[in-house]
Amino acid sequence: MQSFRLTKPEKAWVEGLKTIGFTLSLIFGVRIAAAQCYLIPSSSMEPTLEINDRLIVDKVRYHLINPRRGDIVVFTPPEAVVKKENSQAPYIKRVIGLPGEKVEVKYGQVYINNLPLPENYIAEKPKYTWGPEIVPLNSYLLLGDNRNHSYDGHYWGFLSRDRMIGRAVIRFWPLTQISGFPQAQK
Repeated sequence: MQSFRLTKPEKAWVEGLKTIGFTLSLIFGVRIAAAQCYLIPSSSMEPTLEINDRLIVDKVRYHLINPRRGDIVVFTPPEAVVKKENSQAPYIKRVIGLPGEKVEVKYGQVYINNLPLPENYIAEKPKYTWGPEIVPLNSYLLLGDNRNHSYDGHYWGFLSRDRMIGRAVIRFWPLTQISGFPQAQK
C-alpha cells in the first residue's frame, strides 16, 4: 500500500496556500450567491430602519418562494427611476401589494381589495391618495415605512419581481439594534 507523503517543506506551504485560497473563494462565492450586506442610505424606512443601519439580505429565498406582504426587500429600482436618478443603486422598501390585488391609499390608510391594511410599522399615516390600481402579474407595490418621505411605488408604480435582489433578514449594525425580520405571514 502506498502512502501519500510530501517530500519537500515548500510543498506543504503551497498546499496550505491552495487550501486557504479555495476556502476564501468558497466563502466569497457563497456570500455573493446567497447573502449580502447592505447599508441604509436614507430615512425612507424609518422607524423600522434608520440611516446607516446595516443589513444582511437573503438572496436565495425568492428563487424558492414568492415575496409576501410585509417583507422588507432590497431591489434594483425600475427603469424609470434609474433614468431619472441616473443610478442603479439598490433600494429597500416593504412589500404592500401582491400580484392581482387592488390597492388604494386614501384617508391616511392603505386598502387591499377594499379592506384596510393594519400597519403598526409606519412613521405616520400617508398624507396622499393613490389608486385604486390593480397590481400586475409578476409585479409588486413597494412602499417605504416613512410613507410621506419615501420615493417609492406611489411615485414610480409597480416593481417587476425580476428586479428583487432579496429579503432583509438581519440588522447587524449598530450592535445595540441587532434584530431579525421574521418572514411575513401569508
